[in-house]
Amino acid sequence: MGHSGELNPGLSHQRQAYIYFEISQLTASEVICTVIVNLSYFSNMSTVQELLFFCFCLLTLSGKTAGLPNGASPEPSVRTLYQTQDVALLQCEVQGASSKPTVEWQDSAGNKLPAKEPQVSERGGSFYIILQTTVKKTDRYRCVATQEEIRHQIYAQTYVFICGAAAEPSITIVDVTEFGVLLQCEVRGAFPKPTVEWQDGAGNKLPAEETQVSEREGHFYITLQTTVKKTENNRFHCVVQQDDIGHMISNNITLPEKLFEDTCSRGDVTGWFLCGFSLGALPVAAVLVLLVATKFITVRCNKGAAVKRQRNRRETERSNGTSVLHQTV
Repeated sequence: MGHSGELNPGLSHQRQAYIYFEISQLTASEVICTVIVNLSYFSNMSTVQELLFFCFCLLTLSGKTAGLPNGASPEPSVRTLYQTQDVALLQCEVQGASSKPTVEWQDSAGNKLPAKEPQVSERGGSFYIILQTTVKKTDRYRCVATQEEIRHQIYAQTYVFICGAAAEPSITIVDVTEFGVLLQCEVRGAFPKPTVEWQDGAGNKLPAEETQVSEREGHFYITLQTTVKKTENNRFHCVVQQDDIGHMISNNITLPEKLFEDTCSRGDVTGWFLCGFSLGALPVAAVLVLLVATKFITVRCNKGAAVKRQRNRRETERSNGTSVLHQTV
């Protein structure tokens, strides 16, 4: 370089200005590596390898090998600290960012998740940040580190599968009507979404009302009702299946004969006939209809509750000495 400060007197002023501009945009590490690469053309092979390795180290330390700006945060480290069938605790670590980043957890839709207070420490001008969050549903989650000052953003993601295997369903008797006994099965907090059905004692699927399904925090709550009539054993099953995870669980209930007797005592003469037919006592029902038609008997049917019906019947029998059926003169 001459005293005039020109790179080379033989170059045009435009070319020299362009070279000055290029050099001014380079970092010290890049300038050194540029010189090394040029020198390597005049060196033997072993020297070239040593020079290029030295250049690679310089660029790695400056963050240029990955195309990152100076002080840019590296990719965060994410892991699952612990997990149950209902929740998972996730942790994100950002290490060695010289421009302090903001760190947040997001779901697959990009929604920011509530998280614990971040743990921030600083060593040698670089920031180290730990952020934890608790998730309750199956999804892909990502930890995002953003450095607004240098317009840099980077993230890492993880997939979480929350296996909320269904617990034993609960069965309740809702009502007793002239049509049969109304049963209800409830499944709470299951994931993945299960299928629910009613079966009789022989394993045959029973007709049921429309399934009621609600979802809260990624878990399903299901209610299914069915009306049953008397069978050989009066046993009925609510069966819950989650094919995605190979899980099946059920519960059963055995109904007492008295409940079905109560269903027969409800309604008018038609109710008596239907009950007699369903129990296989068609001749009895036919006789009842004939006697009513000829006014030889009177059918009295109390539509009150079963207990009240029995109490009233006993009191009536004690006071009047009458029965449900009486003969006319």
